[in-house]
Amino acid sequence: MAELVAGLRLLVVEDEALVAMLIEDILLDLDCVVIGPVGTVAQALALLHVEEIDGALLDVNLGGGERSYPVADALAARDVPFIFVTGYGETGVERRYAPVTVLQKPFDPRSLERVVADDLAGSSAKPARAGRR
Repeated sequence: MAELVAGLRLLVVEDEALVAMLIEDILLDLDCVVIGPVGTVAQALALLHVEEIDGALLDVNLGGGERSYPVADALAARDVPFIFVTGYGETGVERRYAPVTVLQKPFDPRSLERVVADDLAGSSAKPARAGRR
């Protein structure tokens, strides 16, 4: 699986430091390039203007009641695949994002590896774009 994702530049938007470090460690073990992690919409949007992004992992609920949907919209507009990572499951994601893969917290490293490979790697495996599945 690592060969499918090696070299991918993945944005990580996660406000909980321990979860962000876990995601980063797993992605680095897969030889991905981690952009971030960042914990706010403003930080994520700023990175989108200066970094080349192949995909993203977005925590839905960020600190202070902020949601990552503006980042998801910006990624979708650029045709960049993303997945949601949330403790609330699919019910915690707005209906308009129903086609987007949701990884439920807590997750094991293999689950994260699988969704990154299935949804963020390769031109034939990018169904995580808003509006596609």
